[in-house]
Amino acid sequence: MKKQWRILQPDFQRVEKISKGLKCTPTFAEILVNREIKSVKQALDFLQPSLKNIRPPFSLKDMDAAVQRIGKAIAKGEKILIFGDYDVDGITSAIVIFEFLDTIGADTSVYLPHRLKEGYGLQMQHISDIAIPNKVDLIITADCGSSSQDAVQKAQDADIDVIITDHHRVSNSLPAAEAFINPNRPDCDTGFEQLAGVGVAFMLTVSLRKYLRDINFWETGTEPNLLRLCDLVALGTIGDAAPLVAENRILTHAGINLIQTGKSRPGLKTLIEASRINEAAVTTENIAFRIVPRLNAAGRLGHAKAALDLLTAKDPAVADEIAQYLDELNNVRKETETEILTEIRQYLAKNPQEAGKSAIVLAHDNWHEGVLGIVASRLVDHYYRPVVVVSIREDLGKGSARSIPGFDIYEGLSRCSCFLEAFGGHSMAAGLKIKKENIEKFKEIFEALVKNSFGPETIAPELLIDCELQFNDISEQLLDEIEKLRPFGAANPNPVFMARNIAVKSSQVVGENHRRMFLYQPSSGTRKHFSAIHFNSVADAPLPESFDKIAFQLNWNYWNDQKYPQLVIVDAQFRPVA
Repeated sequence: MKKQWRILQPDFQRVEKISKGLKCTPTFAEILVNREIKSVKQALDFLQPSLKNIRPPFSLKDMDAAVQRIGKAIAKGEKILIFGDYDVDGITSAIVIFEFLDTIGADTSVYLPHRLKEGYGLQMQHISDIAIPNKVDLIITADCGSSSQDAVQKAQDADIDVIITDHHRVSNSLPAAEAFINPNRPDCDTGFEQLAGVGVAFMLTVSLRKYLRDINFWETGTEPNLLRLCDLVALGTIGDAAPLVAENRILTHAGINLIQTGKSRPGLKTLIEASRINEAAVTTENIAFRIVPRLNAAGRLGHAKAALDLLTAKDPAVADEIAQYLDELNNVRKETETEILTEIRQYLAKNPQEAGKSAIVLAHDNWHEGVLGIVASRLVDHYYRPVVVVSIREDLGKGSARSIPGFDIYEGLSRCSCFLEAFGGHSMAAGLKIKKENIEKFKEIFEALVKNSFGPETIAPELLIDCELQFNDISEQLLDEIEKLRPFGAANPNPVFMARNIAVKSSQVVGENHRRMFLYQPSSGTRKHFSAIHFNSVADAPLPESFDKIAFQLNWNYWNDQKYPQLVIVDAQFRPVA
């Protein structure tokens, strides 16, 4: 779908001030201001992420009650059950809490539900079938629990306390837990709303360590080093597409550094190797697109315990066996996903009136629930509109919803909640349960909500461009400065530039559908040319001799112990043929 280009317009007084203060290129200062950085100090903190700059998490609502209750459980030798989720954020959240408590000798175990057999979140059956028979005294949820009112009440009735750690949107009815730590609860105004579930779990360990320090718990022992948990925090934060700003940026930066320097856990090292990634060159991009899918494949097509076992493995041989299993499972996941996507695209091609609606809502008997979230995301990428896909089994549908900027999918589902059995999630992604008989009515109301939200305008993706950049202004200094912006991700994307009147010096097809070129800008007055790659572009249009405009990212490309500038073209407008 054709993108609408929009060049950002930063405050140039701030640009000038930051450029002088940092002694950086004006282009780099523009990029920083585009990311809401308003001062030199703020820029330095952003460019030099430090664990020292993490804000104290003790102000999170119910944090005091949580650490005191856990401290009591440790002192009395109570049985603690950590209840997680089956995606990478939930798995890493559970391990963060488990490893901290296990290190200090607490009686702790982890339980992850089966996606298809049990579904999401702490439920009443988990209290009756797991917690009570195993004489659990305290349950700590990880990346779930905000909508588990009934389960929390059942636990209380059985004299089992519950501490919830979560980050999902909260309904008006809060669970009556011993402690409910969620930065998105309405009465928690601490500025930690951007944390993923694993970030909330990490903040619990920070607070718990301090609490134990204050009561002299460490007089005969060594305090756990929380830095070693940051590889998990990076995985969960990237996997949940949380904004890479503030604490998320700091913790992800620390986690990636841990991985790149070879200090991460054995299971992750093995999975990196199985994913065919150079450990020293790990980035948020290959974590998101190669490592996270393999970890998530366990919960999608099998049981998330495999991913948990991998990330907690001490024996490299055991880790290697699990990593190979996850790699194979991920291939099956891709095949399953492709089958469903092909079926949907064929249906929409035959029914263009459905593809032309403001929202796409589709349901089918026995689609594999484990891949519906990915399928919905792929459909959003292709059709650029909110998508809900539902798999129906025995008259009950379970589905995934994904959105586009400008439409809060959680709010949309809440306004249709009379047709839903359950729902939960974020502004851009959610899950739901719905009876088969209610799907058509839900579809009608939901599509109308989306249509009213955007009005009569055609919904089209927007490509944000940091600034126009002349080829003469591409320098080694600018490339080095861009590297300092890493890690890239939500709220801190890889900068995009625009250049006009670009000529093609040479071109060749690489892979199946990619085009490698050498480009120059005649209007610059020089024949200075740059290597460029345009992925998945060969089938789109024949290559002209020149482009009217290109939108591109700029990075160093490393090859044969050398590096050179490379343009990664993200969109292009061809010059009309006379």
